[in-house]
Amino acid sequence: MSLYIVPTPIGNLEDVTLRALRILKEVDVIAAEDTRHSKILLQKYEITTMVISFHSHSDNHKIEHIIRLLESGKSVALISDAGTPGISDPGFTLISRAIEAGISVIPLPGPVAFVTALTASGLPMDKCVYLGFLPIKKGRQTLFQSLKEEKRTVVFYESPHRIIRTLEQMASVLGDARKVAVCRELTKIHEEILRGTLPEIIASFKNKKPRGEFTVVLGPASF
Repeated sequence: MSLYIVPTPIGNLEDVTLRALRILKEVDVIAAEDTRHSKILLQKYEITTMVISFHSHSDNHKIEHIIRLLESGKSVALISDAGTPGISDPGFTLISRAIEAGISVIPLPGPVAFVTALTASGLPMDKCVYLGFLPIKKGRQTLFQSLKEEKRTVVFYESPHRIIRTLEQMASVLGDARKVAVCRELTKIHEEILRGTLPEIIASFKNKKPRGEFTVVLGPASF
């Protein structure tokens, strides 16, 4: 009766750990954010464990169904589309409910996009703030204003169709000297890491359309 939190690769399928593969083979059920997406990893490593869906649109009935499986003695592995479950995905709701029900929750270490970006940014890593996905409209300017005197490195995710606007909004509030690293498609074939000031990074997008998934690492005000 254990819920395993199993990180999966953020791009390169070779980044899965040996322990993660063993757990995925041994558990009774895998709860996946997207069963179709997860099949790519499972088929590569010949994992035939039963897979059920658990995603952002899953209601309380699905959560309680998984809890009943656990309470009946079944072991369940929770995986997301990429990276560590619970980081900017609905996994935390199931994890919280399992803890509330007295079920053993066993975390495995593994890939996380924002940590991968942070290590490659060249910016201070001793203190950082993770913001997940930024507000789409309301609250963005207030957030950027709050970062003007931020002494810690800030990491967040952004979509390709909003990345330029976000960088421009940040530059208008934070100024031209603030250092940033913009990481695209980490661990994938088209991985790219751009480092420099906000205006420099914005200029780099003038002749190419942003594509893929972006992780932005903003340096502290004093760096």
